[in-house]
Order: sequence, then structure tokens, then C-alpha cells
Amino acid sequence: MIDPIKVAIQVASSGLEAQSRRMLVVSENLANATSTGNTPGAEPYTRKTVSFESVIDDMSGANLVKVDRVDTDKKPYRIEYDPSHPAADANGNVKLPNVDMLVELADMRESNRSYEANLQVVKQARALSSMTIDLLRSS
Repeated sequence: MIDPIKVAIQVASSGLEAQSRRMLVVSENLANATSTGNTPGAEPYTRKTVSFESVIDDMSGANLVKVDRVDTDKKPYRIEYDPSHPAADANGNVKLPNVDMLVELADMRESNRSYEANLQVVKQARALSSMTIDLLRSS
């Protein structure tokens, strides 16, 4: 028989891992929000996105979440006129990353809240296990 509390911890742990990876990608996007190329016409940093997938664990039958893939965003780069920039093309235009700070901060907040919720599930499951062990000891 599979312990439902252990399964709950396993599901929440997969959520912790997935959201941790998402926060890593979002922080990379934020850190590179102004990273342009060094040569004229060079490509700037391209925003990355995370895709999740549901995976069924064979042992427990639980639905776990996993990072399916990390892709690059297809949204076009921003163009800014700055002829003095090293990455400016012949017309003086510079390609800037397709990173929107507000979107990234919203993604970070959402992944943080999801991470905290999964962490709370782990804490509650551990507390239930501990209370069960204490109850069995007192018998």
C-alpha cells in the first residue's frame, strides 16, 4: 500500500523543482534584459520561456509536474535608435532584447507563490507524519 502522505510530498516536491527551474529562467531573463550584441547588427539576448508537462509516476500513480522544455520567445526584438551604440546597424538602430520587465516580474511573483504553496504542502505532510508517529508511540 502506498502512503498518501508520501505521495503528497512527492507531488509537492515535483512542483518545488519545476518552480525553482522557472525562477532560474526568469532571473536569467531579468539579468539580461538590457544585453545587446557587441557588433553592428548582432542579435541581443533572447527571452526564454518554460513549458511544463504532467507526468504520471508509475509507482504511486500520482500526477507530477516536470519542466518539459526551455524555449526561446519568438516575440520580435525591440528596436531603438542609438547610433553611438557598438551594436548599432548602418541606420543607427540597435536591437534590444525581447524581455518585458513587467512580464518577468509577474512570472517571478507567480512562480514564487506556487513555490510557497508547494512548500506549505510539504510542511503540512511532514507535520501529519510526525503527529501520526507520536500517536503510535503513545499507544
